Amino acid sequence: MKNNSGPLKGIIVLDLTRVLVGPYCTMVLSDLGARVIKVEAPETGDDSRSFGPFIKDYSAYFMSLNRGKESIALNLKNKEDKKIFEKILSKADVLVENFRPGTLDKWGYAWDVLKKKYPRLIYASASGFGQTGPLKSLPAYDMVVQGMGGLMSVTGQPDGKPTRVGTSIGDITAGLFTTIGINAALFDREKTGKGTKIDVSMLDCQIAILENAIARYFSNGEIPKPMGSRHPSITPFEAYKTKDSFIIVAAGNDKLFENLCNALECKEYIKDKRFLSNKLRNANAEDLKVILEKYLIKNETHNWIKLFTKMNIPCGPIYNIKQAVENPQITFRNMIVSSNHKKIGKFKMAGNPIKMSNYKDPKTRGEIPELDQHRKKILKDFKIKI
Repeated sequence: MKNNSGPLKGIIVLDLTRVLVGPYCTMVLSDLGARVIKVEAPETGDDSRSFGPFIKDYSAYFMSLNRGKESIALNLKNKEDKKIFEKILSKADVLVENFRPGTLDKWGYAWDVLKKKYPRLIYASASGFGQTGPLKSLPAYDMVVQGMGGLMSVTGQPDGKPTRVGTSIGDITAGLFTTIGINAALFDREKTGKGTKIDVSMLDCQIAILENAIARYFSNGEIPKPMGSRHPSITPFEAYKTKDSFIIVAAGNDKLFENLCNALECKEYIKDKRFLSNKLRNANAEDLKVILEKYLIKNETHNWIKLFTKMNIPCGPIYNIKQAVENPQITFRNMIVSSNHKKIGKFKMAGNPIKMSNYKDPKTRGEIPELDQHRKKILKDFKIKI
């Protein structure tokens, strides 16, 4: 059963989304206590039900994004299904969709129409390029917006080939910004009594997270390029080779740099003219890297981490996924949770990083829905007769 506890308890979310950007948003809303009713296409359901990897013919991809939701299959081009949808919609607080702009308009569910019928409705749209502008009608996938948003131009090794960020950050950031918008709109509704339209563009979200890169361009006209693991403005701040692997060192100020030199027993570099300030260290980052790795190569990563930690030098290993999810800190923080699926049983997935003092953070989350699993329950709850 779904955990009904959370700050959004009592909020009904009508979820027309599929694949990643929308389902990620509604998963977070569900984790925060909302009742999420997922409307899926009959027979096929959410596209991601056919995406691998699979466990006993069930998509682990789909399962990882749709815990705790209820599923009903409706064809919004069908008159009888539209009646069911509209009955649910009349009771919903939030409608979330990630179709190409104009799709819901064709089905009779444009914002201008719905806001008159349901003045308290929050209508959230997440799309590739947004609801306005010259590119609004174009389709977009994660890597398309990573490329167009400048992110791939600063990702990877210097002079390397274009490199995608290792997760679908184009989709995920849009999902998160949509969630933020929905929560802000719910708060606004408490003050005004009015719903609102939320328009989130995946491309906009990529621009929004460029932080240092966009600051460098607008401050001095520099067009940033890939720098591997190195930070563009702070040195030493990257991955350095050790005897057995790599270590992340983030010595972000003069005192930390001094601590690092003391730990490595190379105190003479504290007063080296090339490294007297962060600005100078940044200008001579390659020289400093050669020097630091000359010392770091003498010992294993785990030994350096023990020493650096004692001296309050920010550092860490580079974990693979197995090591990351089995990290005791991750376990302690309940960041690997499980949900139940009727056919395959318990399935593990990432937890919710939002920890709230007034609400529990359960280890077991709501059930993973099969297509149309909750039809009878939904029809009964919303007093729909067919």
